[in-house]
Amino acid sequence: MRPANLVTAVADILAGAAIAGFAFGESNSILWLIVSTIGLYGGGVVMNDVFDAELDSVERPERPIPSGVVSVREGTLLGATLLGIGVLAALRVSVVSSVLAAAIAIAAIVYDKWGKHHSFLGPVNMGLCRGLNLLLGVSILPPAIESLWMVGFVPLTYIAAITMISRGEVHGGSRKTLYGAALLYALVIGVIAFVAFRNRHIAEASAFVVAWAGMIFIPLLRAIRDPQGRMIGRAVKAGVIALIVMNAAWAASLGAITIALVIVLLLPLSVLLARVFAVT
Repeated sequence: MRPANLVTAVADILAGAAIAGFAFGESNSILWLIVSTIGLYGGGVVMNDVFDAELDSVERPERPIPSGVVSVREGTLLGATLLGIGVLAALRVSVVSSVLAAAIAIAAIVYDKWGKHHSFLGPVNMGLCRGLNLLLGVSILPPAIESLWMVGFVPLTYIAAITMISRGEVHGGSRKTLYGAALLYALVIGVIAFVAFRNRHIAEASAFVVAWAGMIFIPLLRAIRDPQGRMIGRAVKAGVIALIVMNAAWAASLGAITIALVIVLLLPLSVLLARVFAVT
């Protein structure tokens, strides 16, 4: 289930809620959305391992299914159950939230089965999952979706960049792809910095933006210098964990400092889990 990654999905929900103008008033709703995103993300990565069982037996034999710890049937049952929980938990908030959750579940299955095999559509497909997840947080106030749906393009672009990088995680990658990912990273940072500037919260957001940029660019630049699988893996791991700081930057850019600080407090938990469980 990639526990460290689940924490980043929770950060998406908190950031989306901040974007919608939520201020910890509807505590039940935020809890149901957190349960939803854990189910959706966990179910998505479990199903990824189910579909990749044969390939993983060669490339990543340490994973639960090829190592024999979990059977394909058990993995399928767990993945389907988690995705179902994700959709049902979202329904406790609103119909809009449940529709978004169902869209995430479908997008995840499409990526797991088909999308990952396409060089262009794969990264977009994976980015769509994360963009919809941010919107799932926005849906804590359902009417906000109509005017704020475009914010989903920011995590879509960011995750597309990480997915591009991850293509070389096993056998090494190309510098051209890594440079392309760096440009996408810069674009996403620029968008959030612009939002902070436009809302006159650049002072509050600057620390989060600088920390986020350092977390993603330092390992990426090392991978560009030495594009071996090991270095690329580190860049991917850093990009995923840094999603937490990215979401904190989102909240801070809108003046929601309390939510930004709560999101940042998730970082040590994610880092700790990343030392015990696989991130990619």
